Amino acid sequence: MKLDQPYKVSILAQMCDAEVIGDENTLITGINEIHKVVRGDLMFVDHPKYYDKALQSDATSILINKKMPAPDGKVLLFHERPFDAYNALAWHFKPFIHLTEPISSLAIIDPSVTIEPGVIIGPYTRIGAGSYIQANTYIGSFCEIGEKVIIQPGSILGSDAFYFSKKDGKYFPWRSIGRILIQDDVEIGAGCTIVRGVSGDTIIGRGSKLDCQVHIGHGSVIGENCLIAALVAIAGKVTIGNGVTIYGQCGIAQNVRIGDHATLLAKTGVDKDLPGDTVYWGVPALPARQTMKQLAVLRMMTDERSKKG
Repeated sequence: MKLDQPYKVSILAQMCDAEVIGDENTLITGINEIHKVVRGDLMFVDHPKYYDKALQSDATSILINKKMPAPDGKVLLFHERPFDAYNALAWHFKPFIHLTEPISSLAIIDPSVTIEPGVIIGPYTRIGAGSYIQANTYIGSFCEIGEKVIIQPGSILGSDAFYFSKKDGKYFPWRSIGRILIQDDVEIGAGCTIVRGVSGDTIIGRGSKLDCQVHIGHGSVIGENCLIAALVAIAGKVTIGNGVTIYGQCGIAQNVRIGDHATLLAKTGVDKDLPGDTVYWGVPALPARQTMKQLAVLRMMTDERSKKG
């Protein structure tokens, strides 16, 4: 999440009661998670397993629960509970706003938008010209809906990320401060769920079409002109290229990248990055011809055993 203006790291440290290690005049322009950080961002780390990754990331400032010298070009904020400190900053810069009316007076909606009965639209959401929002759809706060977007009945856009920190055997949610960006000419089927990012944006690219009951996890980025059939589940922080076709009931694990113009046949399970311009099938996903050959060999082996038996 980008901040409304640059803040000195000393100011952020005061907000979350952290100790500055390094140049306290360093300017911070955003708050982000480790998978999304860019220069100018503040992030947190609270487990030794991820210290090196955090310290070598592009983050300018790091909330951390270990005192150590700050690496060159970085400022550390020491806090015994970095997760709590991070959440405190998230709540400060994007406080929760209760809905008190079906369509928030703080939403910015083009006059040409068609909105059917039962639609809920949160504050600071924008909807572009010619879009059509069908009955009983929920669109949370800070969403950006482009022009000529169609959202079919009962879809939910902008629910909180399924993202938790585990402490003392209990799960505590991260404050979801990311947005949802739906670009122009996108169509979203009935009963879809699109989750806002934890700190970054969940994006559906221009011209992409989603069938009914598709789930898009937090911070995932879907490219332009993709086709996604019913009952596909895409986990958080997935990146899908342009022109990708995903058939029904496919499952895609978190942090995976899928290249441009790839095709996933029905019920494919993806657990690693896949290059583009290839047709995939199976669990785990392999080029479809390879999966078919493996199945043919298994059938031959089964037939041979049955003849001997």
